[in-house]
Amino acid sequence: MPPSRAIDTAKQTSEAALADASQAMKSVAENPKQATQSFLHTPFVRAALPFINGGIAGMTATSVIQPVDMIKVRLQLAGEGVKTGPKPTPVSVFKDIVASGKVLDLYTGLSAGLLRQAVYTTARIGFFDTFMNTLKTSAESKGQTIGFKERAGAGLAAGGLAAVVGNPADLALIRMQSDGLKPLAQRANYTSVVDALVRISKAEGVTRLWAGCYPTVVRAMALNFGQLAFFSEAKNQLKGTSLSPNTQTLTASAVAGFFASFFSLPFDFVKTRLQKQTRAPDGTLPYKGMFDCFKQVARDEGLLRFYRGFGTYYVRIAPHAMVTLLVADYLGFITK
Repeated sequence: MPPSRAIDTAKQTSEAALADASQAMKSVAENPKQATQSFLHTPFVRAALPFINGGIAGMTATSVIQPVDMIKVRLQLAGEGVKTGPKPTPVSVFKDIVASGKVLDLYTGLSAGLLRQAVYTTARIGFFDTFMNTLKTSAESKGQTIGFKERAGAGLAAGGLAAVVGNPADLALIRMQSDGLKPLAQRANYTSVVDALVRISKAEGVTRLWAGCYPTVVRAMALNFGQLAFFSEAKNQLKGTSLSPNTQTLTASAVAGFFASFFSLPFDFVKTRLQKQTRAPDGTLPYKGMFDCFKQVARDEGLLRFYRGFGTYYVRIAPHAMVTLLVADYLGFITK
């Protein structure tokens, strides 16, 4: 091709591209709503939205519930290894935290909590919505509807996958929240989640970031089974009632929060104990793993210890579920 002709072709191509860009910008200026809808309905954005909405919803809920989570962790760590040890209450734990520092100490570990939600809840709700959409499409093609079994399976799978990804942030959160229980000379005084992750990796090895991963995965699967599966089922059962959509969502969230708490608390308890432990000078750990922790706590502290703080845990889970699911529902509605 002659040079002059190549130049003309390139010029025509660039002019056409500029014209297309100008037309697109004009379209956005004239009808921004339509342009936004077009963007939201691109294949990539449609696939990413459940994850984005889930992450935003989870982080919003954590910002509200963090003080309750702090009290829950302190309740689980009180009287470790002693069956007749102290029997703290949420009120006494709250008073101790405030008396020993500042009210803002209740938000210790917030950065880790937000990172955990950005990773864990993003993946959890994103995977669940993706699995549910796939199951719904498959069921509709066969002239069938999705039942509780499919919802439960989607919840279990989404929770387990998300827990593996979010375990490092979860461990950092527990370390930051339990640090104040140690004598002053032994405290790590982590300044942020990044500081905690870096220091734990250097001192104990990168694989230590996945300490307590087994109970974390089982807890997440149990929590997701109780929360998402029962929320979806309860909402489906409430559709024919006279309750308003918002009331239906709140009621379904409360039901889901109870079942999520009941199924997951024993595993949450073990997860907290395993993630809090650090090696003794001789290199040993108090617990060898999930089953050893279950055995030692049952033997030394009694079976009911696994359900210590159930009320606090429910108050942490149910409102968190309500805020998360309400925000996710709203974000899903405005990004249809």
